[in-house]
Amino acid sequence: MSDSHGATGHSATLRAAAAHTFARLEPGHGQPLPRHLSLLAEAEPGPPPLVWTDTRAMLLSAMLVARARNDALGDGIDLVSRYFDTGRLTRPAALSGPARSGLFASVAEYCAAIGWPQIGGHYAAEALMFAETPAQRYRALSVQALNLGLNAEYPAATVAIDEARRVFVDEGWSIENTSHCLLLGDGLVTVSTADMDHMREIADELEAAQPDDPYWAFSVGMIRVTAMFIDRNLTTGLADSRQLLHGSGRTRSFRIVRDLLLGLHADMLAAQGEFDEAMAVMANAATHPGHAVCFPMQRAGVLLQMGREREVIETTNACVALLDEHCLRTLTPVLTRRAVAFLRLGSEKRAVQSMESVVQLIGRTGGSVTPFLMIPFDDTERLLSLVVEHNPGLAPTVAMMRQILPMIAARSNGSGAFAALTTTERELAYLLTSPLGIPEIARVRNVSVNTVKSQVRSIYGKLGVSSREDAVELLQRPDDWP
Repeated sequence: MSDSHGATGHSATLRAAAAHTFARLEPGHGQPLPRHLSLLAEAEPGPPPLVWTDTRAMLLSAMLVARARNDALGDGIDLVSRYFDTGRLTRPAALSGPARSGLFASVAEYCAAIGWPQIGGHYAAEALMFAETPAQRYRALSVQALNLGLNAEYPAATVAIDEARRVFVDEGWSIENTSHCLLLGDGLVTVSTADMDHMREIADELEAAQPDDPYWAFSVGMIRVTAMFIDRNLTTGLADSRQLLHGSGRTRSFRIVRDLLLGLHADMLAAQGEFDEAMAVMANAATHPGHAVCFPMQRAGVLLQMGREREVIETTNACVALLDEHCLRTLTPVLTRRAVAFLRLGSEKRAVQSMESVVQLIGRTGGSVTPFLMIPFDDTERLLSLVVEHNPGLAPTVAMMRQILPMIAARSNGSGAFAALTTTERELAYLLTSPLGIPEIARVRNVSVNTVKSQVRSIYGKLGVSSREDAVELLQRPDDWP
């Protein structure tokens, strides 16, 4: 396309695909055609025009969505920065409200796809402000729900979801017009409350909306596996996640959904004691700027279960240094894992500081307790008690969190038994409760087998046992379960 203001030329075919796609981004016209999305995802958007027109905005809107939905995300946030500066177009614009709303909504969807929900949420709010019709409002609310859900802003996301669903019902649109963004956002909010029944309902809704679309099918699978994980149906969850991650359908999935599933797969492996495999699964996983999916956080969770607390701290130092550039949804688990590591290492003050930040963030973002998934119950309980002791004003938030902890926390190790051990012995004791043999434990801890055997004998002496079986039984007493 070309215009009198110097925009880069595009073919008539591309312009037609963009016009068709743009019309279908709003409900009432069905979904964009896959062939149009593929064509648009491969096209170069070009430099910003001298003056933005509705036609030029429509073209960029369609291209951004095509890239988001076809996993063509190599340009990252730089593509947005080419046209916008802190949320505003860098060139003069003569845009109608609907064209502006559509453009901002497309930017918001693209930002969610590349893992920058902090930025995407701002563009979604702009899209909502300029929306003039129910269809434009529904689309803006849908991308807003996804970005807010990705950034753990759950109360605001819930408001957007509820309003979008009301608009959809009031307008009488058919199910195939349902927004994928809206359902993913609803799924993220639902995970935060560990509501497995509603998760399954969302998966069914996604499947019914587009039963033949492989991109939607992958999202359906991810949500169902998430419900299995929270329900602790790990055997089936691992089988299903393996099929999704290694099957031919993997090449037709949204990157953010694929990365979420990869981290979930590693969590399930770690929950079954397959620590080396869990780490191997994430070995080549890339954490993209924004950290909507944060693999340092995921690795820290596995390291914590392996008793490698010092590595937990080292692995997440860069994350906490990012401050507001780090996604809030993954920052709270980072801080939780650090708090547990500090506590086990004997640094109670730093543990309380980190955990206090977690409680404050959870209180501000709607009460999610997902940061405590797979964290041993006794560690969490001790940290929460210390936080309340240090800051009594946080007691109501802590009380709310304690109501759901028994549902999601990992099995606790015998705190009384651990109290007699040194930090090094405590780290090793966690590994004794895993399926790892002595040679594997030696490799994990990067010491000799003889060193491990010597440390194990010391642990047996302090616990008053003579075998690993007896030690494990003591360290995993049934009465220490939450």
